[in-house]
Amino acid sequence: MKTLVIVESPTKAKTISKMLGRNYAVKSSFGHVRDLPKSTLGVDVENHFEPRYITIRGKGDVLKTLKDEAKKADRILLASDPDREGEAIAWHLREHLRVTEEKCRIEFNEITAEAVKRAASTPRPIDMDRVEAQQARRILDRLVGYKISPLLWKKVKKGLSAGRVQSVAVRLICDREEEIRNFISEEYWTLAAHLDSGKGPVIAKLIKQAGKKPRLSSQDDMQNLLDYLADKSYQVKSIQQKEKKRSAAPPFTTSTLQQEASRRLGMVTRKTMQTAQQLYEGINVGSGVVGLITYMRTDSVRIAGQAQEEARAFVTEKYGKDYVPPKPNIYASRGRTQEAHEAIRPSSVARTPGEVKPFLTPLQYKLYKLIWERFVASQMSPAIMDTVSVDISAGVCLFKASGSVVRFAGFMQVYIEGQDKEEEEESGLLPPLQPEQILPLIKLDPKQHFTQPPPRYTDATLVKALEELGVGRPSTYAPTIDTIINRNYVAREAKQFYPTELGQVVLSLLMEYFESILDTGFTAGMESRLDLVEEGDLPWRQVLEDFYPPFYEALQHAEAEMEKIVVAPEESGEACEKCGKPMVYRMGAYGRFLACSGFPDCRNTKAILIPTNVKCLACGGNIVQRKTKTGRIFYGCDHYPGCAYVAWDLPIEKPCPVCGWQMTVRKLKNGEEQEVCPNKDCPAKGPAKPRTTRTPKEPKAVKEKKTTAKTKKTTSKK
Repeated sequence: MKTLVIVESPTKAKTISKMLGRNYAVKSSFGHVRDLPKSTLGVDVENHFEPRYITIRGKGDVLKTLKDEAKKADRILLASDPDREGEAIAWHLREHLRVTEEKCRIEFNEITAEAVKRAASTPRPIDMDRVEAQQARRILDRLVGYKISPLLWKKVKKGLSAGRVQSVAVRLICDREEEIRNFISEEYWTLAAHLDSGKGPVIAKLIKQAGKKPRLSSQDDMQNLLDYLADKSYQVKSIQQKEKKRSAAPPFTTSTLQQEASRRLGMVTRKTMQTAQQLYEGINVGSGVVGLITYMRTDSVRIAGQAQEEARAFVTEKYGKDYVPPKPNIYASRGRTQEAHEAIRPSSVARTPGEVKPFLTPLQYKLYKLIWERFVASQMSPAIMDTVSVDISAGVCLFKASGSVVRFAGFMQVYIEGQDKEEEEESGLLPPLQPEQILPLIKLDPKQHFTQPPPRYTDATLVKALEELGVGRPSTYAPTIDTIINRNYVAREAKQFYPTELGQVVLSLLMEYFESILDTGFTAGMESRLDLVEEGDLPWRQVLEDFYPPFYEALQHAEAEMEKIVVAPEESGEACEKCGKPMVYRMGAYGRFLACSGFPDCRNTKAILIPTNVKCLACGGNIVQRKTKTGRIFYGCDHYPGCAYVAWDLPIEKPCPVCGWQMTVRKLKNGEEQEVCPNKDCPAKGPAKPRTTRTPKEPKAVKEKKTTAKTKKTTSKK
């Protein structure tokens, strides 16, 4: 009996075909095969929002291959990804290939031989509730995008777009920038007392003054307090000792993986998902190709019982019985989740990061190690901390000193969350103290501070904000961030998001005419309604019928009232060296660049250079910061191409003692700095060995189109 299995990606097809044997043919659909047409709306609004699907351009050969394979097969199994999109792909394939067998759908959360074979033996019908939820989302996004985007083209400029999730993301970034712009910094002071216990120093912070929180807003306030404390003695008022248990974080969901990879590995969301996809689809680990992690698009923290038992057995053998809780740790998912899914975890806890490291790229290894450690820690015992808190009085002032020591490491033996680093800095052990003990003053340490505005969003904090607001779903965060950057609505600089002038203009128009679309409550509510469709509790057409009338009314109003806006390019303050006109900032395929405002008469462009105040020792020019096409920062001489000195790390005005090249300063993981020589041919060894042999190339400011004349070749027959 010949079986055809159809998956989404060719990589997955290769992996699975080696697991199923000769009686199975495994082919790839390369994602979706049918979709709404790009050239038209593709939705019949008057006919209950009936969609019109067509074969995606370029998929004709793929479908022909699948049809030919289907004719040879006795049965067909549709094994697209285990989510709404995957269910919709399976439905489109069933319709196109005219699969008659009802139970034709299989899914697996991990690509291991056992999981794949088990799924192949237990097919199920296609879940039409999931399909309709995906269809409702697709039509909803098409209505918003294809109705508002042409309006923006007409009123602002070509190439703009709007969307339910992307527009909310832009709004969050713009609102945060407005908060920062309007923020008024206030001065405040803090006071720490350095005291002598006789068995070691004690540092206590002022927490109350005359029974109230201290309000020290100026140097005069602080000086008055210091004068008051000049003759006061410091006495231990109370000592509190507690045992504190600290539980492990749950295993990763899509959003928490994106956040932690951003915090700890510096990975943007798109790169995180690409790397996770590679780990999921299969890596050759010597003994064969196997998926190293479970499916990476999930909002569930559920763990299969078998995986829990494997983890508990591993922890017992590796760390001892004390590190395993009496019962497996079970975590509650937030809100509605697809509980058929699992959290992101290693497909086998026995494949330790060290064991598979030789078969992985550096990025794959780092991400796999993060996922493996988080999962193992989630199944371990809580950490036990001994905490001590001491209140110390000085007249009407109350100081507090606190410290903690880890009595039992528990899960912390394996993993600690990235955001816990600040807490770790405060942990320490206090010397023994007694009630009523007098502590001689060593010194008072007053410090001036200024309140800081809220920080700009990073990949991690933006994903966290969208998740907390219920906007979008795990699979939408990475493409949403890519879209708003590619549309030049926001820019990512030093891992932070800044709104562009264009983004602010477009947002103001959308807020004026389509405020409900940008309302986080509306968008989150729509996601909840789509969840109800998936659960079979709400007809998908009802979602669209409730949404469209007020949206169409707002659209008509915007068409009539919205004025045309011209977004003037931002001037750089530089003059064009060719014609003398001002140079302005433009956005190209590889980011921002400088262009002459006299375009098209003057086509002068150049890359944006950021000065470093470092002289080039080779030619006397200035070292400037540049970016490659992929956005990676490097440093080069501003006399390029006359001077070809380049380096990945920041140069310093010091020659290499061995080869004479200009040295650079490299920041190490522990925060220290190290001087290194960037010359790949430098005979120096050890610390001076360059990190890479690649040489950064100067990026082109803008890619010019080449025009070629078409010529006809004529031949003569003799």
